[in-house]
Amino acid sequence: MVELAILGFFCGLLLAAAVSDIATMTIPNWISIALAVAFPAAAFAAGALPTAIALQIAYGVAALVVVFILFQLNVMGGGDAKLIAAACLWLGLKATPSFIVWTTIAGGVLAMVALAARRVAQPSPTGPAFMNRLLSPNRGIPYGVAICAGALAALPNAWIAKALF
Repeated sequence: MVELAILGFFCGLLLAAAVSDIATMTIPNWISIALAVAFPAAAFAAGALPTAIALQIAYGVAALVVVFILFQLNVMGGGDAKLIAAACLWLGLKATPSFIVWTTIAGGVLAMVALAARRVAQPSPTGPAFMNRLLSPNRGIPYGVAICAGALAALPNAWIAKALF
């Protein structure tokens, strides 16, 4: 039962980030913070050794440094960078390559869908605000959706999933 709660927590926060990004084009800081702060307790509850937890935290910090550099270069938004680092913390080094691949694929599909929708539909004064943001040609795409999809797709390769099942 603890295993399902841990996976539910991780997946639930990823989905919350995706929904928030769709609705507001922002990923709240509390989601990334909650993932980072809860990780050690979740890993310990899953049976991870303290040395493995420490290595995962070091890996998460390294991922944060990399995405912070990408954020500084205007390659990605701050919320996206923090969510990627938090997901890397939970997924681990072994699952990161598939996380990157799946996130990239999901981001490409998301971008194509957004571009196609923007050609077909226009923002409407009577439409929902989030839909107008998504349809606006001057706005980006809610990449939190792609990050969520990539993390969920990579989850079977993650050490935390292998520890749980």
